[in-house]
Parts: sequence; C-alpha cells; structure tokens
Amino acid sequence: MKENTLELVQQCLNRFDVTEEQLQQIQAGILWDMEQALRRQAGSSPSVQMLPTYVRSTPHGTEQGDFLVLELGALGATLRVLWVTLTGSSGPRKEPVSQEFTIPTEITLGTGPQLFDFAAGCLVQFLDQLQVGSQPIQLGFNFSFPCHQTGLNQSTLISWTKGFRCSGVEGQDVVQLLREAIQRQGAYSIDVIAVVNDTVGTMMSCDPAPQACEVGLVVDMGTNACYMEEVQHVVELREDRGRVCVNVQWGSFGDSGALEPVQTPFDLQLDQESLDPGTQSPSHGRARAQAMLQGLGLKPSAQDCAQVQQVCGAVSSRAARLCAAALTAVLARVRSNRERSPLGIFVATGGRVYEQHPRFSALLQQTVRLLAPDADVTFVPSEDGGGRGVAVVTAVAARLALQRRQLEETLAPFWLCSEQLKAVQAQMRESMARGLRGEDSSVRMLPTYVCAMPDGTERGDFLALDLGGTNFRVLWVKVGSRSEGGVKITNRVFSLPESVTQGTGQQLFDHIVDCIVDFQKENNLSGQTLPLSFTFSFPCRQLGLDQGILLNWTKGFKATDCEGQDVVSLLRAAIRRRQGVELNVVAIVNDTVGTMMSCGYEDPHCEVGLIVGTGTNACYMEELSNVSAVPGDGGRMCINMEWGAFGDDGAALQEFYTPFDISVDQASINPGKQRYEKLISGMYLGEIVRQVLLHLTRLGVLFCGQVFPRLQTKDIIKTKFLSEIESDLERWQVRAILEKLGLPANCEDALLVREVCQAVSRRAAKLCGAGVAAVVEKIRENRGLAALSVTVGVDGTLYKLHPHFSEQVKDTVRQLAPRCSVRFLPSEDGSGKGAALVTAVACRLARAAQS
Repeated sequence: MKENTLELVQQCLNRFDVTEEQLQQIQAGILWDMEQALRRQAGSSPSVQMLPTYVRSTPHGTEQGDFLVLELGALGATLRVLWVTLTGSSGPRKEPVSQEFTIPTEITLGTGPQLFDFAAGCLVQFLDQLQVGSQPIQLGFNFSFPCHQTGLNQSTLISWTKGFRCSGVEGQDVVQLLREAIQRQGAYSIDVIAVVNDTVGTMMSCDPAPQACEVGLVVDMGTNACYMEEVQHVVELREDRGRVCVNVQWGSFGDSGALEPVQTPFDLQLDQESLDPGTQSPSHGRARAQAMLQGLGLKPSAQDCAQVQQVCGAVSSRAARLCAAALTAVLARVRSNRERSPLGIFVATGGRVYEQHPRFSALLQQTVRLLAPDADVTFVPSEDGGGRGVAVVTAVAARLALQRRQLEETLAPFWLCSEQLKAVQAQMRESMARGLRGEDSSVRMLPTYVCAMPDGTERGDFLALDLGGTNFRVLWVKVGSRSEGGVKITNRVFSLPESVTQGTGQQLFDHIVDCIVDFQKENNLSGQTLPLSFTFSFPCRQLGLDQGILLNWTKGFKATDCEGQDVVSLLRAAIRRRQGVELNVVAIVNDTVGTMMSCGYEDPHCEVGLIVGTGTNACYMEELSNVSAVPGDGGRMCINMEWGAFGDDGAALQEFYTPFDISVDQASINPGKQRYEKLISGMYLGEIVRQVLLHLTRLGVLFCGQVFPRLQTKDIIKTKFLSEIESDLERWQVRAILEKLGLPANCEDALLVREVCQAVSRRAAKLCGAGVAAVVEKIRENRGLAALSVTVGVDGTLYKLHPHFSEQVKDTVRQLAPRCSVRFLPSEDGSGKGAALVTAVACRLARAAQS
C-alpha cells in the first residue's frame, strides 16, 4: 500500500517536469510574442503585452537629492509614504524615512476624490512630521494597479484590483487625480514627476556600479519583467532615437494554448489562493507543512508532510524553470538590440517568492544558464523597488529634464532660422560686390584669368602639380576624346615633411621639383617638356594665368619668403636650380577652379566651383564688365572668391559666433582669420564639437560630469568621426567610436554626442548653402534672367562623405534661391584633372589665336 502511494505521488509529480525542449519552445514563443507586440502589426494578436513605461535611462550613480515617494496598493489596502535621500554612488547611503497608513474600507469602496484626498492628506501629515519647509518637492508615484501609461507622469487606470472599487477613477489619469488632490490640500508644492510600476522600480533601485541593471524581474503574488528597449522598435511611440523601459506583461502568455504541453489537471482547477512557498530548511518546511495541514482540519502523518513538501517543490521548481524561459526570451531580445556577443547584463530581482524561497532563485539561474549558455548574466537583489526604485526613477527623470534643457540652451545658437540665413546671403552678396569693385572686403573676389570652359576638343598630355596640404601630388594627365576614354590620369602622392612646410620657401619648392623629377623618371617622361598646371590651394592674387601672388599661408604652412611673392616664379626658380630639367608652367590654378573645370568637362552648365573639405572656397564665372581689377568689358572670367575669409572684417557673421567658435578661433594658428571657413570646414567642426562636449561635461550633462583627459586634447575629433557618428548607426556603435577616442560613454551619452554633432554640422551646411545661394543669385541677376539653370561642381571630403551635409546644403539653396535650378555635380579629381583642363583650354585658345 505504501509503495502504491509513493508511486501515485511520483506519477503526480512527474506531470510537473518540464523538458529542455519544452522550455526552448516557450522561450521562442514568448520572444515571438514580444516582437509582434512591439511592432503592433495588423492581424497579429500576441498574448504578451509590451507596455512602454517612458523611463528613458538607467541610473548613472550621479543622482542626488531628496524625493517623496507615494506607494499605493502594493500591499493591499495600505499606503506608504517615503522620504528618500539619494547621495550618488560616492556619497554615504541614507536610509529612507517611511510611514504606512491603513486605508479605511469606506475609502477603498468610496469615490475617487475620497481616495486621492486621503492620499494627499497622508502626504501632508508625513511632511509635517518631517518639517521639510516650503521647498519644492518632487514625487514618484508607485500605483500598483493595471494602467495604460501614456507618459512618464500620465497613467490611465484600466481596472481596480485588490479589493479597491473607488468610483470615477477607471479610465482616468491617476496622476492628474493625485495632483488635483494635492492642490486641494494646498500645503506643499509637490510636483508628480513619474508614475512607476513596481518591476521598473526594481530595475532602477539597483546600484549602477559596476554596471546599471537593464532588466528587472519580479516574482511575487504575480510575476513580471521589464527591460531597456531601443525606442525605434516600439511602434507605439513613433520615435527613432533613444531607449525606453518596456514593461513585459508576460503573465497572459499561454492564454491561446501555448502552455498546454506543460499544464496539468491541477493547474486547470487551480484556486486563486496558494500555499506559502517560503521555507527556511527541510525540517522547518516539514513543520510548516504540518501546521498548515492541521490548520485545514487535517491530521497529517510525517509521510503526508513529506509528500506535501515534494508537491510544493515540484510546483515551485516548474515555476522557476518557466520563469527562466521567459527571462531568457527577454535576454535574447536585449542581445538582438546590442548585436554583439557575449552578452554581459545585470538583472535586478525582487519579490517575495524570488527572495524567500530556498531554491527558486538557484533553479531559475541554473535554467537561465542552460537556455542561454553564452549569456553572462549577473543577478542583483533589488533595494526596495517600491521606495528607493521609485525615487531613482524620479531622480533620473529630473536629471534628464535638466540635461535636456541645458543641451537645448547650449545648442540653440547653432539652429539658424530662415531670416538669419537670408541675412548671411545678403551680407555675402554685399561683400562680393565690394570685392569686385576693388574696395575693402573680406571676400577678395580674385580674378583667375580663366575665361573659358572646356568644349570637348581639348587634346594632349599635361603635367599637373597639386599642392594644398601635408601631402601633394604629381599627375600625368592624357586628355583625349570621349570616345577614346576622355581623361586618363597617372599620379603619385608625395609627402611634405613638417621641416619643409615650416622651413624656407627655397626648401619647399626645391623639394617639389625633386618630386616632379622622380615622377618623370618613373613614367619615362624625362626629357619631355609637357605643359604644367600648378594647383595651388592657398589665397593668391593672380596677375595673369601664370602669375599668382601668395597673400598668406593657410592650413598650417609657414614657409618663409613666400608671402607677397609670385609662386610660379618661385617654382620656375627651383626648376632652374635643378639643372637639366625643363618644365613649362602654363597656369596656376586654385583647387576650386580646378573643381569647376573638371565638372565643366562633364556638364557645360557648370559655372560654379565649390569645395567643402578641410577648408572651403568657391568660384564662379563673372561678367568681365563687373571685374574692376581686369580691363575689358566683354566675356566672362572665373572669380576665385576666397570666401573662407568672409566676416574677417567684422561686418558679418558676428552674431553666429558662439563661445565655442571663439575658443576654436583663438586656439588656431590664425586667430581672427578665415572666420567663415572656421564655421563650415572639416578642419574645425570636430574641434567645435569637442568644445561643446567639454562644456556639457562640465555641466554634468555628459559622461556623468567626468572630464576625461582625452576630452581636453585638442583636435582629437576629426571630420570622419562626425560623419560616422551621424550615420545610421546603432547607439552601441556610436559608443564604440567614442571609446576609440578615449571617451567612455553610456547609451545616453552616445545620443547626446550625436545631437551635438548634428547641430554643428547642420549649421555648417546651412551657412555654406547661404553662400552658394548668394553666388547663383548673382549669376542670375547678372544675366537678367527670371530663372537660372546652373551646375555647381563640388569637391571635398565633408561634402562627399558626410551622410547629411550635401542634402542640407541643397535644401538651403532651394529655400534661399527659389528662382535658380541648381544641380550639384561631384567632381572627379578637380585639383588634378581640372587643373590639367585649365592648361588644355589655355593651349587650345593659344592655338586658335595663332591660326
């Protein structure tokens, strides 16, 4: 008989066994439901609800201050009020002050105003005892009933539970009801910052050192989880940046039959009440089982008590394993967001079952390791999710709100309105006009003596020299008909040591000639006297096609005895010093002009050249009659604007200079010079960004207020980093970029850094577009046209490689020059191909003049 009884008990217990395959199926089913619920696709009916909580950040450990917490319904008909002082991760921990109030039955069954007036009265009574004075108080509201949350401080009650039946509350925003009750009391200035679910409070209550918890798990009278999700995946929010904590209502999973394989007949008859699973030890548990059974009017034997213990163990073991399956589904979701492995994540845990049951947590963790063997999961006990956790949520919300205000105030000067851009356009037009008339102007409007564009008949072999940075190129350019392949280029890049760029002019040009000779030898060109064009990307005043007076060095060059000299003469002198070398220097060409000519070979409508790279400049075809420096009234000539210096005279751009721009300017090698360029070009944008980041860090908005040494290092942020950060990268990829720069960042930092980069580069693009609009409008008005169709040849890494810069330039031109149809054509090697074409056109015109 005893053996039969044991066999029956074992058969009963076997029904609670869950296989690994069944757990994996449950895990996959919950994950599928989670993803369907996030997408909210028509026709899908997932049993798991994914409810955004509007908690946007985990704690950083910097949260400080005093916070009031109201906990309603967590423990039935009681209300708890807490005064929580957060001291940050470095300060001494302070225990919260709390008080519990029993809610009378007539209140729980009365009206909504009665309930919330009672709650507000308890707040006043509690604060009176603390004697907090008249200071503004921030409150977090833990409201433990089913709600639909529409904001961090907006939550609509769906239905009462736990014996509450207050009328006029269901379907209402409980935060607003609480606010109105507080106002009726009129005793304290209390701002309800957040309404918080207990699971979210559990996640947020954990110490963020060494790593913030991104998952919360509660196993109590019910079970639930939450985690930090990418907001772009939460269709309900219709947002694309940031993270939000999502409440995973997995309790209803299986309502459609997904759990039938693991359900027993006992589950189908389950009553709402259950045995207390918490036990301290086997002997204590047996005694507890005996007491409970006796309390039911039974007379259990020792064997009965042992078997009851076995049943409880089987039930709780199954519960732990099923809970683990659900949790690993959440972990899988987190992994898909991070797109990297192994997964290291901290899970905050809470609830009496998890905390008090002697085996539940161990079984759950063991099963998690089984189902997610490559996940590095650390389980962290929660520190009073309903009290401290709610206070932390409130503190984080307050911190984010303050940071948002500080960020917006910092970036506001970078957001230029239409009227400001029109003012820049008008100021550029005025500076252009003064420069053309020969008057003092920051826009120099230098004649280039390029008076014709390619017509497709150019032929021949040419050399080109491209000097404009720390490297320079020598090119052999073969210009043929388009049917023969058009333009073919052979080139080699040579380095310019700092000793050369900072030495004497003779050293610089001797080095250049030496490199040309080496290139000729490599390509069997020695002894040939090919026409040579000299792309010289520095401000020059040209006196002819082959005469250019260097006005001043830029881009870090400081070679002596060059400024004020004809650089073509300096090059020819170096050629003469190198005996046996014959080079025919036909033209000196600005790289912007080369860009225009290169694109003009492809598109005859190209009459503007634009460069936005390390520096910025523009050129265009002007009516010769408007160029006072050059005699003659017929035809057109390309004007090198040298617009990088726009605003150097103080007449323009002053209002657009922020303290960050001023810092960058003062630390540059040419303070007060090239002011327009310093707002636009890639050489300076990264440094402007660094200055803004440094300011925000000192405010505590970024990097938890920690000013890293790397952040204080000049020029660590290059243009390519801006282009990468503003690309469509996931937040963890942006974090990886920042970490490469020596800037350890959390997820929120990555978003804020991206916003800074966007503000700085967008301003640059808008200012550049305003300049282009001034140029094309000038051309249209020169020709007396109601509408103009023109092409802008464009080059430069910032324009070509930045993900949004070019479109923002185009948008600005469309806005400011609506009567101009402007095509932007990327240049193919303007400084090489274009420069050679300048020479080819000059040779064509010379042959035509001789014939």
